[in-house]
Amino acid sequence: MFTLTTERLVLRDFMPEDEEAVHQYASDPAVCRHVDWGPNTPAMTRAFLTDAALEAALVERRSFILAITSKADGAVIGSVAAWEVSAAHRRAELGFVVNPKFQGQGYASEAARTVLELACSRLGAQRVQATCRPENSASASVLAKIGMVEEGLMRAHMVIRGTAVDSLLFAAVRAEITPPDFA
Repeated sequence: MFTLTTERLVLRDFMPEDEEAVHQYASDPAVCRHVDWGPNTPAMTRAFLTDAALEAALVERRSFILAITSKADGAVIGSVAAWEVSAAHRRAELGFVVNPKFQGQGYASEAARTVLELACSRLGAQRVQATCRPENSASASVLAKIGMVEEGLMRAHMVIRGTAVDSLLFAAVRAEITPPDFA
């Protein structure tokens, strides 16, 4: 099982026993209002965990979909991911979600910063990007805090539940990131 440890967190591959904790936040309409997935049904949450397990089982991983867990008690706090967008252009993307019970405590920043570094060291990314809705100031704040630069507004970038929505584009380039040695 792949794991990364930070000061307060363990980022690890998802396990089937995470289903209840994941479903708690993934089925919450407030959590899903800014993203193109959810609110999840129990079947959707199981499918997410199955997909994450299939990705984790690949010999040459091109994505890391990780549970954010508390180092203190092992509680699942949320999810953080980095995935290759283009091998030829060495681009990756980053995303995260945190259970509302754990928001505002710096966990998203701690996890996202670690996975940003992972995208460079393990996926070989030259550029890592992330998007968020303009009204999602909490996510925009996390992205800025971890050193990503807001590059602009992408108008009508996504369709979420039938409505075209704008996205803010953030990015970091490898020269701006000091990746640790992930052995």
